[in-house]
Amino acid sequence: MMTREVLINKTVETLSKLPREKIEAVSDFADYISQKYEEEILQKGIQKLVSESKAFAFLKDEEDLYTIEDLEEKF
Repeated sequence: MMTREVLINKTVETLSKLPREKIEAVSDFADYISQKYEEEILQKGIQKLVSESKAFAFLKDEEDLYTIEDLEEKF
């Protein structure tokens, strides 16, 4: 398995062989991937905050207000 540094160097070497318009396309794609990665990190951070938050802890201890017997029609 290649290290991160080896992959970066290999990519730079490959890019140096491409024409400008292809390099621009790769750059645009790299920006897109970077943005998606940042969004993923942000989303995971928000999920962690919400899951560790005690704001909705009261819902865990909430009693059941209705049961099957409360239904007028059962399917």
